[in-house]
Amino acid sequence: MSAAEGPLVVGVDTSTQSTKALVVDASTGQVVASGQAPHTVSSGAGRESDPRQWWDALCEALSQCGDAAHEAAAVSVGGQQHGLVTLDERGEPVRPALLWNDVRSAPQARRLVDELGGPKAWAERTGSVPGASFTVTKWAWLAEHEPEAVRATRAVRLPHDYLTERLTGQGTTDRGDASGTGWWASGTEGYDEETLAHIGLDPALLPRVVRPGEVAGTVRDSHDLPFSKGTLVAPGTGDNAAAALGLGLRPGTPVLSLGTSGTVYAVSTHRPADPTGTVAGFADAHGDWLPLACTLNCTLAVDRVAALLGLEREAVEPGGSVTLLPYLDGERTPNLPHASGLLHGLRHDTTGGQLLQAAYDGAVHALLGALDLVLDEDADRSTPLLLIGGGARGTAWQQTVRRLSGRPVQVPEARELVALGAAAQAAGLLTGEDPAAVARRWNTAAGPVLEAVERDEATLERITGVLSDAAPLLERGTDTGPQA
Repeated sequence: MSAAEGPLVVGVDTSTQSTKALVVDASTGQVVASGQAPHTVSSGAGRESDPRQWWDALCEALSQCGDAAHEAAAVSVGGQQHGLVTLDERGEPVRPALLWNDVRSAPQARRLVDELGGPKAWAERTGSVPGASFTVTKWAWLAEHEPEAVRATRAVRLPHDYLTERLTGQGTTDRGDASGTGWWASGTEGYDEETLAHIGLDPALLPRVVRPGEVAGTVRDSHDLPFSKGTLVAPGTGDNAAAALGLGLRPGTPVLSLGTSGTVYAVSTHRPADPTGTVAGFADAHGDWLPLACTLNCTLAVDRVAALLGLEREAVEPGGSVTLLPYLDGERTPNLPHASGLLHGLRHDTTGGQLLQAAYDGAVHALLGALDLVLDEDADRSTPLLLIGGGARGTAWQQTVRRLSGRPVQVPEARELVALGAAAQAAGLLTGEDPAAVARRWNTAAGPVLEAVERDEATLERITGVLSDAAPLLERGTDTGPQA
């Protein structure tokens, strides 16, 4: 381990598939140690994980960091958003967590929107129109399908809240992650009593919302981690808000994240309220806003298409007129929770490489379609698009985003931006700085810029046309039976 110039901090990213931990020099941003351990996610109708696996994975990831973790003065947890964690009186999970990409609550989402004033009222109150990803719909689904689990629940948490509470012994969350629940009102920046009463959720079961820059607690005595007693614990936040911190984002700079899900977002000083539901009006982790659009199908969906074709993920070929909408898990943007993948325009001369390129095009099309809605009207459209996430270093992903956006694309060299953003938040506790300013001091967004190329309008228009024509089929999905 290199000698550190300043105090050490730990940033954690507990994502859908794994938990990662970075030990970072708060002075320079140098990563001095790292670790990672996987989780399992159920397959089939739902997407669930046992929260205790997240804790075990955190323990393993930190043990891989060695002595550096023990020297850390502060820690922060960034985590996958929306997941519903229900705990009993002993703090143990009542059942596995319902994850963000579990779309079984789509019927409850539609009902909640209708019952509480419609899309416009929801957008004005919470900043977002809830879809099946939002925690509020998952609680409604649980109350309808597993009432015994609801009766046994004594605390409701999000994934990052669960780990933070196991560190400190106190139930806390932050405004960034709370804004993705559907029961946090962006106008008042507090829990919405009307929504909670409607879904039968006692606000006493919810965590305290910690303010940006506030200490959530300290590491308690009884734990299995290599932290010293009294190590400061920051509020933590949702993964997208953590990545925004990790990039040191200023308002108006667009981000496209390519991971299990795909997201586009930008920091804004204006509270968003999109009644169409395309843009979620999330709060960020340091006092501004993070309008965001998210797709369910991104790198995993495209990799699945490559596997079905027996091709490497980079084996794309240009040309052809085939369209592939890779909605393998249903879709959130556009809002088609029951959709499946759709292939149109197949010809005798269509190649496997062209099919694979069509999967990339279909995944990126949905994200770019929401980009203009995410950005404020006065945002500079020539600003490079920051490309992050697991797919960002893939040539096929880079060139697809570049060709379909018509914008310059910058690929930050820093990796693990969610964990880096959490580390910047932890560092801010020690220095009193804005965590985004910490990340800018660390120069985390630095990386090569790919020049803009002419936008491929023909492909965009073709995909838009197929999506429009196929809408009734996609809305119906493959399940023709009655929806719960």
